[in-house]
Amino acid sequence: MRIALFTETFLPKVDGIVTRLRHTVDHLQRLGDQVLVIAPDGGLKEHKGAKVYGVSGFPLPLYPELKLALPRPAIGEELERFKPDLIHVVNPAVLGLAGLFYSKTLNIPLVASYHTHLPEYLQHYGLGMLEGLLWELLKAGHNQAELNLCTSTAMVQALTEHGIERVDLWQRGVDTEMFQPYLANQEMRSRLTQGHPDSPLLLYVGRLSAEKEIERIKPVVESIPNARLALVGDGPNRQNLEKHFAGTPTNFVGYLQGLELGAAFASADAFIFPSRTETLGLVLLEAMAAGCPVVAARSGGIPDIVEDGVNGFLFDPKDENGAIAATQRLFANPNERETLRHNARREAERWSWSAATQQLRNYYRAVLDSRIMLAAA
Repeated sequence: MRIALFTETFLPKVDGIVTRLRHTVDHLQRLGDQVLVIAPDGGLKEHKGAKVYGVSGFPLPLYPELKLALPRPAIGEELERFKPDLIHVVNPAVLGLAGLFYSKTLNIPLVASYHTHLPEYLQHYGLGMLEGLLWELLKAGHNQAELNLCTSTAMVQALTEHGIERVDLWQRGVDTEMFQPYLANQEMRSRLTQGHPDSPLLLYVGRLSAEKEIERIKPVVESIPNARLALVGDGPNRQNLEKHFAGTPTNFVGYLQGLELGAAFASADAFIFPSRTETLGLVLLEAMAAGCPVVAARSGGIPDIVEDGVNGFLFDPKDENGAIAATQRLFANPNERETLRHNARREAERWSWSAATQQLRNYYRAVLDSRIMLAAA
């Protein structure tokens, strides 16, 4: 198959969507498919054998790490050269509108996928009054697709309830070779704790942005005697968070990748994830693969991954003391913590990127076969 993949974000940016896409592109190419990635220009021309067509853009005012790349006629010319069998638009918003347009004008089957729960983000940026309008725009875009994929059952339900049609589940995936418990080491633990490796170590990995609600970790740290917090990642809310956590033993580590990131997960005592806006929470699977016990909000796609008391702890996101109680329970019961570590790794081993990509290919085939059947009727 020849697949044109439109995305609003791609390498060198680091986030859960990019992680899924780079593994997907890699596995599609390995299986003999040809992929053209159309994304905001990040200086990359190729990824794992797939051509990356960069479209120039400008930084998003509220989120400078994200670039807005506007559709332009040259994209249509690139598509006509590539001759895709199918267009897959990831989070159709700005650049993705070109994917919707050319799927119609060139009569190419369209698949869309939903990875960022934008309506929930709005309230964190003071734009909550626009939620209804945004759902209408999402519905108008997604309902042009022959199939809409979500990465959790909660998002399948949310999109269906808001009138988006032909919705199905694209299963989770995680790199269980990159993230493993044996990567735990004292050197990384000392680095994350700023020279206090014997102290309890709480970890957060992900974007430092308002919708992640990272400030809610502060009372959790303060409730655990001698605890240290490491925040791995970066984003537009970093300065505000540095002020919020001033006076606490919090280490703003910045980005880590590859084996360093794997070692960070494996070396921590608990992974704290307060976000209530996750469509999936891929980073939770990475923590679990590394054997790091998870404490997360019972919200969005997270309950698809974390089974409370079995492979992690969930807390009521409306309970201000929920995360504190769950984390205290984790540290109070060393034997239970070891059981959670073991079960977390076992759960992660069920979800390979190869299986997730094969499922995606089956969806692609079904869409193409359906188009052939309609043409023959």
